[in-house]
Amino acid sequence: MIAHLRGKLIHKEPGQAIVECAGVGYDVVISVPTFTALPSLGAEAGLYIHTQVSDDAIALFGFLDREEKRLFERLITVSGVGPKLAIKILSGLSSERTVQAIRAQDHAQLTRIPGVGKKLAERLVVELKDKLEDFAVAPTPATVHGVAVEDVLSALVNLGYQRPAAEKAIEQAAGKDESVTANFDALFRAALKLIR
Repeated sequence: MIAHLRGKLIHKEPGQAIVECAGVGYDVVISVPTFTALPSLGAEAGLYIHTQVSDDAIALFGFLDREEKRLFERLITVSGVGPKLAIKILSGLSSERTVQAIRAQDHAQLTRIPGVGKKLAERLVVELKDKLEDFAVAPTPATVHGVAVEDVLSALVNLGYQRPAAEKAIEQAAGKDESVTANFDALFRAALKLIR
């Protein structure tokens, strides 16, 4: 059972990394937060690994952060959530936000993740809400409200930006000037300047 890999990062893209250890390249499925935190190609990288063995394959799922791995392993205990969907969930929301959404029974936040419908969101809450007490959660940032916020978020995601990056850019734009949240064009332009 592979629990950790350390070696040269020879390939990375959203959803996949290849780490070379002792001449062997390990193909690892990763979340978007892990992808964005990985070092540049050629650098040494260490990943916590969850090894998934099925009848026809052995798959490696990697995480820079041990807490993200623990949350992944809790998610896959929910009926209907396989490893690939768990990675999608952790790519759609940060670990902290996923834990917050489940604890707060925030079905709306969970159903914004591609692949998570209303029934699955309800199942995630029912099966996990009492099993996440041991996860530390950062204080919730003030959520941004305004008529344009959801439309701008949707527009940025449709342009190909990752949802967490789009949410952060909108929060930063609103933090600089609260009045932009009432106007789609103003908020869209302000968020676009800040998004990474």
